[in-house]
Amino acid sequence: MSYFPRWRLTTSDTVMPDERLPMRAAVPMGIQHLVAMSGSTILGPLLMGFDPNLAILFSGIGTLIFFLCTAGRVPSYLGSSFSFIAVVIAITGYAGTGPNADIGAALGGIIACGALYALIGLVVMAAGTGWVEKLMPPAVTGAIGAAIGLNLAPVGVKGIEGGGLHTTIALLTLLAVALVSVYAPVALRRVSILIGIAAGYVAVLVLGNGMGLMPAIDFTQLSAAPWLGMPAFQTPRFETGAMVLIAPVALILVAENLGHIKAIGAMTGQDMDRYVGRGFLGDGLATMVSGAGGGTGVTTYVENMGVMAVTRVFSTLTFIIAACVAILLGFSPKFGALLQTIPAPVLGGLSVAVFGLIAAAMLRLFVDNKVDFSKPRNLFTVGVTLVFGSGDFSLSFGNFAIGGIGTATLAALVLYQILGLCERKTQG
Repeated sequence: MSYFPRWRLTTSDTVMPDERLPMRAAVPMGIQHLVAMSGSTILGPLLMGFDPNLAILFSGIGTLIFFLCTAGRVPSYLGSSFSFIAVVIAITGYAGTGPNADIGAALGGIIACGALYALIGLVVMAAGTGWVEKLMPPAVTGAIGAAIGLNLAPVGVKGIEGGGLHTTIALLTLLAVALVSVYAPVALRRVSILIGIAAGYVAVLVLGNGMGLMPAIDFTQLSAAPWLGMPAFQTPRFETGAMVLIAPVALILVAENLGHIKAIGAMTGQDMDRYVGRGFLGDGLATMVSGAGGGTGVTTYVENMGVMAVTRVFSTLTFIIAACVAILLGFSPKFGALLQTIPAPVLGGLSVAVFGLIAAAMLRLFVDNKVDFSKPRNLFTVGVTLVFGSGDFSLSFGNFAIGGIGTATLAALVLYQILGLCERKTQG
């Protein structure tokens, strides 16, 4: 058996990972996957003050790394992970608009996270996934994920405050995303963030550039930017505090990727469990490469699984096409300059939507996995984790401090295991 599949040509309604469509159909399908995840991958870095052009570039490179590590057997696209937003903001003190002036420390932490993630992948390749599922059951991963979303709530509220038209545009953007997500056809729901950006952007063009009622969008840098050019890479800086705070995000990525690969296996009817460790390794290496050049941490994307569920096209070659197009966009300063023109109130409205969805998605995880809250073990683990995260509970040891995301993660992992010991003794 060859390392990569041979990708048999097919025209059937369901295209399996080791099959391929004719190029006239495969190219549009690849671009559709890129569009489906582009809204989130653009928004994530903007909310952290990262260069979205670099994020797009490294999403393509990361997808190719994931493809190589999983031998082209797991259809998936890697994009910017929202799990990094809270810890990056905590480390850098990012104000919410413009470039992040202290990006170096965050990049060092992202590399540390990727290294831990890759190490977990190697352990899973050797020992299987059972220990991961035991250490991080849905009650734990859901609690940590919800704590991350709630920890970001003050940042989201700050982004829509300002009064007058600033708040109006922010709420308009938020409403546009919500309406499209609920009422639009399935194809448009996949790009609800892009539509929200467009709605807010047009509103600012009319009220700001056209009527002069609010700050206008400045197109000076967009006009001056060349169509093709080298990206503005950034240099990481390794600081212990940042690395310790950001590295545990790997636990969220592990739970996320594990769920995604199992879901893809269910959709295709193929057993993907043997590729879980490889997927962790590929995602971890991709995160390290991204952080080394100035990009965000990456993860597999629900949006792309949604596209696969609708189209029934699982061919892994489709994601090679998407990755190559993303890399080409990464070498277009004009594209990056366009992304940087997105107005602050539009980002504010989007941040409320995204941060809220992070927390709400974890509630869905509880429901889908039937987490039993009649058990005190689950109830206390989730309750304490949410309070630590939303209240930004910090612990200091001399010059070293752990912020709310770190303490919430530790609380979830440690408390669940300790209460499990007590629970077993009680049952005995």
